[in-house]
Amino acid sequence: MVPGTALGVLAGDLAYTWLALKLMRRTGREDVTAMPFGIDTPTLVAMVFGVLGPVMLATGDPVLAWKVGMAATIAIGLVKLGLAFGGDWARRVVPRAALLGSIAAVSILLIAFLPMLKILRDPLVGLVALLLLLLALFGRVRMPFGLPGAFASVLAGTLIFWGRAWLDLGPGSAIAVGPLRLALPWPTLGWLDALPDTLPYLSIALPFALVTIIGGIDNTESAAAAGDEYRARDILLTEAAATVLAGCCGGVIQNTPYIGHPAYKAMGARAGYTLATGLVIGVGAAAGALSLLVAVLPEAAIAPILVFIGLEITAQGFLATPPRYGAAVALTFVPVAAAVVLIESGSLFSALGTSPAALQGDAALGYQALLVLGNGFILTAVLWGWALAAIIDHRLVLAGLVFVVASLATLFGVIHSPLPSGALFWPWAAPSPMSGRLAGAYGGLAALCWLAAMRARRISA
Repeated sequence: MVPGTALGVLAGDLAYTWLALKLMRRTGREDVTAMPFGIDTPTLVAMVFGVLGPVMLATGDPVLAWKVGMAATIAIGLVKLGLAFGGDWARRVVPRAALLGSIAAVSILLIAFLPMLKILRDPLVGLVALLLLLLALFGRVRMPFGLPGAFASVLAGTLIFWGRAWLDLGPGSAIAVGPLRLALPWPTLGWLDALPDTLPYLSIALPFALVTIIGGIDNTESAAAAGDEYRARDILLTEAAATVLAGCCGGVIQNTPYIGHPAYKAMGARAGYTLATGLVIGVGAAAGALSLLVAVLPEAAIAPILVFIGLEITAQGFLATPPRYGAAVALTFVPVAAAVVLIESGSLFSALGTSPAALQGDAALGYQALLVLGNGFILTAVLWGWALAAIIDHRLVLAGLVFVVASLATLFGVIHSPLPSGALFWPWAAPSPMSGRLAGAYGGLAALCWLAAMRARRISA
């Protein structure tokens, strides 16, 4: 699974490097930064707990579970190939406040907040590394020997971690280096045998195709706001093709452009860093060397980079949009906050040996509301931010249309799915009456917007 997944990362990084060099030649600028690229973490969690795990438990056949994962990944990639051609249209239609707001919300609440918890688990390592990074990148303080800020931060945190362990003054960890063995990813059609077993799991897997397409559009807009104008179609086609390639070679996780382009640009990254990333991940996975990197670099020393990325992207969300849209940007944070609470509460339930099904009364209702708010959070954030931006601009008919889209998406579980897995469903087979109520509420919001628009026309006449 790992070499095939890493091959998708390598292919995407090579393509993004080429796109950056092409943009560099076209504009004559030397400061062009390539889009970051990798695997999609939410899809990883969904595939493990929603596809691979259930197939393994149901059949006891790990090879079948692997084939189902491959088939689901290929299906995601094919859906993304179709959606990719609408990327540039979406960038023209959806306001920047909604696109950058949703990505800012993900940045501060998922990319910065969760790693901050890792920093506080080992504050000596994490806080020192974080301060050095903030001094270098925000304070413009020159690091010793002219080292890049991010490298100096990780190096200091790693030296503190292993130096403390060597002096027996704190926790360390064992470095278990497995045997280096070449495992080249190779295309296979073995997943065709698992197509009948894959169909029941597509309702779980396919929504993540839409999520990463929206994320890719958001990231393209973020790069444009930072000065690097890429075509959304090229960015999205790359992630789609890389996902299909990964699935055909044994991978079980889709690829996607990463949040963080302006942060990488601020750290001095240009076109070559994606090439280096792709080679390290692709070759390292094929040779089995990635486990050594994971063992040597402590989490608390790496986490500050993610915190910096979260801060930089969140700042961009507010600074790169007109001030009047500040409330629209802020509104996009709400569904993402629900997703963060879901992630952390899931860990707590697991540690306590229980599940949300054990909740009763108001607690159960509260958790259900949290679930529907958090599921489909990226699209929800975009729609909410878009609707409020339209209201701010007095485009009430457009705001009503956005609410109609939200209502239809709710009926199918694209947003606000009441299922723990976030799976899709048919409107006539909704798993909970809450879906119909939410869809009706969105319809009511649309009607209110249109009535307000009619009243405004009468007053102006």
